[in-house]
Amino acid sequence: MNLLNRENKINLIIVSIIVTLDQISKYFITLNYDYFLNKNIFIFSINFARNYGAAFNIFEGNRLFLSLISIVSSLILIYFIFFKGRLNLLDRYGLSLILAGSLGNGIDRIIKGYVIDFINLKLFDFPIFNIADIAINIGCIILIFNHFKFKN
Repeated sequence: MNLLNRENKINLIIVSIIVTLDQISKYFITLNYDYFLNKNIFIFSINFARNYGAAFNIFEGNRLFLSLISIVSSLILIYFIFFKGRLNLLDRYGLSLILAGSLGNGIDRIIKGYVIDFINLKLFDFPIFNIADIAINIGCIILIFNHFKFKN
């Protein structure tokens, strides 16, 4: 199997762009959160939170465990995206988005010990999140949609 085939290049580009955007946005917000804090931008506001747990702060304070989960899940996703040949295009894109989110939050968790969250939806009460979280959720939606689309 050619690891640098067209499909793998596209998936690698998707992962690279999302991880880069995630890390740059977190860096930018960290440097400028005094200016952006509580600023309303369209349907969301900018807040700043250090999340020491996983989704909704579960497993808070378990940095080593969460770091290992991030590494193992990223390796499994890399296997499915780049080495398992029988995935359709939507599955590959969905898994690539999940991988990008896992890597983005994993980098924070391993280096800093926490994940930076800064996007707060104004439409309804929802936990603060970041670009990596958006990628993970869109990836899951794509996988669910694709599952039901091809179930029949």
